Amino acid sequence: MAFQLGGRRRAFVAGVGLILLSLSLPTWAAEKMRLRVGDYQIDAELTPHTHTLKARAKVRFTALEDLNIATFQLHNDLRVTKVVDPANKQLSAERLTQDSSVRVQLTDTLKKDSSTTLTFEYEGVLDSADDSPVQGLKLASINEDTSYLLYAGYWFPVNAYGINRFTATMNVTVPSHMIVIGSGKENVSNTPPPKKGATPALATKTYTFSWDKPSFPGTIVAGAFQEYKSDEAGMDLHVFFKPTHQDLGAMYAETAIKEFTYYVTLYGTAPSTTLKVVEIPDDTVPSTWAPEIAGIASRAVTPKVNYRLLANTIAHQWWGVSVSPASRDDWWISDGFARYSEARYVEQAAGAAGLEEVVKDMSVGALAYDTVPLSSASKLGLFSPEFQSLVTDKGAMILHMLRWVEGEQKYDQTMRTFASQYAGNSATLDDFRTIAEKQYGDQLAWFFSQWLDSTGAPEFKTKYTVYRLGNKCPAADRCPGFRVVGQIAQDLDLFRMPVDLKIDTDGKTEDKRIDVIGTDSAFSVETFGKPRRIVVDPDNRVLKNSSDVKLRANIQRGQGLVQQGDLAGALSEFNKALEVNKNSSLAHYRVADVFFVQKNYQASANAYREALNGDGEPRWTEVWSHVQLGKIFDITGQRERATNEYRQALQTNDNTQSALDEARQYLQKPFEQKKSTAQDMQR
Repeated sequence: MAFQLGGRRRAFVAGVGLILLSLSLPTWAAEKMRLRVGDYQIDAELTPHTHTLKARAKVRFTALEDLNIATFQLHNDLRVTKVVDPANKQLSAERLTQDSSVRVQLTDTLKKDSSTTLTFEYEGVLDSADDSPVQGLKLASINEDTSYLLYAGYWFPVNAYGINRFTATMNVTVPSHMIVIGSGKENVSNTPPPKKGATPALATKTYTFSWDKPSFPGTIVAGAFQEYKSDEAGMDLHVFFKPTHQDLGAMYAETAIKEFTYYVTLYGTAPSTTLKVVEIPDDTVPSTWAPEIAGIASRAVTPKVNYRLLANTIAHQWWGVSVSPASRDDWWISDGFARYSEARYVEQAAGAAGLEEVVKDMSVGALAYDTVPLSSASKLGLFSPEFQSLVTDKGAMILHMLRWVEGEQKYDQTMRTFASQYAGNSATLDDFRTIAEKQYGDQLAWFFSQWLDSTGAPEFKTKYTVYRLGNKCPAADRCPGFRVVGQIAQDLDLFRMPVDLKIDTDGKTEDKRIDVIGTDSAFSVETFGKPRRIVVDPDNRVLKNSSDVKLRANIQRGQGLVQQGDLAGALSEFNKALEVNKNSSLAHYRVADVFFVQKNYQASANAYREALNGDGEPRWTEVWSHVQLGKIFDITGQRERATNEYRQALQTNDNTQSALDEARQYLQKPFEQKKSTAQDMQR
């Protein structure tokens, strides 16, 4: 919910999937919610020099059934020192590290619908990913340059992550040189000087953030930032970048305002007109969101604005902050809706061609792990690649197809009504379907059942015959000269969707909308010019299979296995991609990456050469293959050959993910081998 991650194939888009979160985050998911938190009162002190957090959290909650034990998620690096009830009676707290939880034995049974409070005191060192809720990925870190406490990092006692909406008041004390970014009304106070005779203390100040509308105000970022402000378009916009990126603040502010105001036209007002765009370190997620916060990783803050990543992150102010999923089966209401919002903005900024590229990416993600229906997503691990592909990409594709089925005006009204009616609340699939059907004016059970309750996608094939028509029209009339009679075939017996048919002729191109129902659907189209080519769904309005989608889906599954450390499994998936297209530069590149991590440099070099000799898709495989070959030659002591590769990289003039910067760096100083990780392959 709070992240965006992915590989180089989609590193510059916001719908980047959460592939790095492939190790399951232990969650409450399979269990029924037993309590609901209403409010937090948190006092937190950050000491960057020692990487420590010391905090006190008062948690007000309501029992959803008779309750003897209250369970919360809390980062394993945080040690609970005390838990008390409203009478200040100390309670027993059991730590369960396998699921990052704390179980508190209540004094008496808390009856259903009754409320109480627990106050936790806890502390710990947050500077490692070793005990993170998601193994190997830092979600909470206290450091002198930048500290971040993401909601998903469980830095306070969390219940039903991403589902349980809450209000919060957070008092965060930091060294006085730091700026703190949080959600809600802000107040800053300096710490009183120590009393006479007391030990001198470092100067500190306390930021207070109050968010009084139930949502997810659980993210705090602190550090030394340069702030850029704008009140354009009625917004209260703040851009917090590190000093090295301060010159980019105005440019990102301009983009953020365009995106925010565009979403206002689509969905109506956001929960707040305040937005804080903040730079977060590269050692955590590529992006994160919270009420009034859009966080993007430092590597994404470049002179060429990564407007897709920013658009996706900002869209969560509507889909997540305002309207949130009622259960994990409804999770696509947040991530899928934000993904398609990103696609809509790309269409606004880059036209139909831009949208087409996003839809291709979404189609691959939607079908990469299409083994479980989207309506049953809770059967999957919350941060598994399967779950993320379903809720993010398939969820977005469902909206894309619904837009086609309903038509532009009715679809837009569906989205505006849904955003307005459920603002500040959680919602279910049925809630959304009810509104869509009302706007459409007819039942849509066939649509939602097909795409949410089933798996798979059609692979369209056509067979047809062209007939020449006799010229029996009056001389003044222009008559069709040909009739095309044929069938659209696909292998899903229960399939039903309207599909565009495009017929290229010697003259005018003919388009016809065909209702494809079942495995074979007949069509008959008359044309003036002689038909030359027939294309089914030329504008990619329907989720469908193809050789290209299969190839890229294999590669995406391989990338997911890389993140889980299963390099043998990853190689198997990449080789399946090569079976689909033996000239795929991307598949060869991924194979080369695995061999590079394994230090099998000869095999790696061979595969990078194959990538250079392949189909050249995507374009960045050329520049990065030269850079990687240069590294291999440096490692093996062949400096002249290495510099030749770096120079060839420069000649491509392709600076995708700073490839040219790396090439220049290694021209000056040879590449030195270090321990390779899965993250090194996320290009």
